[in-house]
Amino acid sequence: MKARLHRASLFAAYQTVLLVGIVTFPLALAAERAGISLPIGRLVERLGEAYERASEE
Repeated sequence: MKARLHRASLFAAYQTVLLVGIVTFPLALAAERAGISLPIGRLVERLGEAYERASEE
């Protein structure tokens, strides 16, 4: 039960970060032109990897 809750929480966090990434995409493009890098891509990648590891257990 605890592993299932952990996996569901990771999935919800992953989906939320994907949504934030999509919504902030125009801001990320503007920031990139200004020379600023937003860490959304790294966050999506790390949460995706964590969810995959939890799914394998």
